[in-house]
Amino acid sequence: MTKRSALAGCFVIAAILVTSNLLASTFVPPARSSAGSAAMLGAATAASMGAAPAFADEIGNAAKDLAAASYPFLKEVNWNSGLALTNPGKATAAEWTKAIAKAIDMGAAMDSNLVKAGVQAHHAAIASMKPDLVTSQSDYEKVLAAIGRMVASVPEEKTLAVYNSFGALVDPAVPKYLMGQVNAKDAEAAYTAFLQFQNVVKKNPISAAAVSSPANAAVDAAAGQLADSSYAFLKDIDWSSTLAIQPTGFTGAPADVMKAVDKALLMGADMNGGALKEAALAHVAAINNMDAKGVATKSDYQAILAGLGKAIATVPSSKVMDVYNSFGKVVNAQVPNYLMSSVSASDAADAYRGLMEFKDVVKR
Repeated sequence: MTKRSALAGCFVIAAILVTSNLLASTFVPPARSSAGSAAMLGAATAASMGAAPAFADEIGNAAKDLAAASYPFLKEVNWNSGLALTNPGKATAAEWTKAIAKAIDMGAAMDSNLVKAGVQAHHAAIASMKPDLVTSQSDYEKVLAAIGRMVASVPEEKTLAVYNSFGALVDPAVPKYLMGQVNAKDAEAAYTAFLQFQNVVKKNPISAAAVSSPANAAVDAAAGQLADSSYAFLKDIDWSSTLAIQPTGFTGAPADVMKAVDKALLMGADMNGGALKEAALAHVAAINNMDAKGVATKSDYQAILAGLGKAIATVPSSKVMDVYNSFGKVVNAQVPNYLMSSVSASDAADAYRGLMEFKDVVKR
């Protein structure tokens, strides 16, 4: 692994997080009082976090009805569009980050086995998608059912916090614009079915099983050392930049990028649920405590590194490399040099050396 590619990988992860949340917010209207509408938004933004407990299949039956009613609408959306990389309002990077924190917090509260089932449903849907990036109706139905169950395992107030946070940042003109890109009757049919689905989800709550993060003193210590060696580099980065959502950062077609995302999903599905929750909550705390420049405190940054290290340590190295290699194929080759030019080279070199030492500890 080279210094160039490692730095590129760090920024690619940031790009994925920002892009996935902008996609969700772009297709959501301004905040309403409907808890059900909140459920869909919350699920879409939190689904990136991993087989399911026993429950009645009311949600599965409702998902089947929703899939049938909304599939025509799904097929009309131009999923190859770059619209998801457009800020659907005037909110700053810091404001979007705070909204993302609500989504991460919601994801952390979900039952980890249901999350894993949701990730596997998305993996199957990606495998069956056509060149227009539309999956089969059967796999779409399974994704809806999985999302419904994930949302059902979360306290309603966390779902509403996500919906309200993103809704406050989306320009009121966005929904009307998006309606103009599809068949209005199909969109209305999809929305009506969605409201019925959200009612079923709300009436069938699922208790999330408790999880705990595995102890790993070596990773905790290594996280402190990496924080020491890389915090200066962290502060060099312009976190208010829109660089992470620039399409020029990728050279692969949307389908190729989606396949890379699929590798990341599979890696996430293999992570220990407790470690994943630790990492998620560390991100929430860091965002809540970040300064005016979007920089986390050093202690919060260290907690993030420790959580991520423990989560990655629970995954086979082959799956980690699958993610690394897949994104390496779709990232613009000019990205590493461009990013290096925007920070202190010596700070970046120190961070890289620290990362390599941290990686070796995690790999053990």
